Amino acid sequence: MTGVALPFASLGLDIDDSKQALRKTIRARRATRPRKEQAAQAAALAEQIGQVCAQASCVCLYVSVEHEPDTRLALEALRERGVEVLVPVLGPRLSRTWGRYQGGADLEIRSPGRPPEPSGPVLAAEEISRCEVIVVPALAVGADGRRLGQGGGWYDRVLAHRSPSARVLAAVFDDEVYPAGVIPVEGHDVPIHDILTPTRLVPLAN
Repeated sequence: MTGVALPFASLGLDIDDSKQALRKTIRARRATRPRKEQAAQAAALAEQIGQVCAQASCVCLYVSVEHEPDTRLALEALRERGVEVLVPVLGPRLSRTWGRYQGGADLEIRSPGRPPEPSGPVLAAEEISRCEVIVVPALAVGADGRRLGQGGGWYDRVLAHRSPSARVLAAVFDDEVYPAGVIPVEGHDVPIHDILTPTRLVPLAN
């Protein structure tokens, strides 16, 4: 497993500074990915997600924003199969709520810097407990299940409401998968079960 160069590896940074350094590096790298490559990877990721969710009736999946692993095709494919898909709704003060995905045309950007959100009823954070599969975004993931998010802690908090039997996966690009012990971790960071990339599923032993 390989990833981008680790800018904090020999600088003696604390955990928070290490995370910020890695986030900065990965965001910059993502911004350079050719659009043609991103389109191909979106189709490949949709296939991977479809396989993981083959038996699921309720799935939690993020709505991708620019430079993230693109979930738009996956969202539409799941909806067409009749799967109930819950997507994040970030209310006042980034409240942890959900909405039902009803198609791409229904999504609307309600606040700058936030993912598009669906119309319809706003569902409580606890609704995630009905999801058999949960796919979350990440900037990087380690082979030990450590996930590096954007830094807000939104998913770490909302995952507290998941079912104990739910399968939690993080979606990243292939070069954002790291060996165990590399991703800086804090006590509130929730580990994930498996890693999804556009080309593969990486099961983790945790």
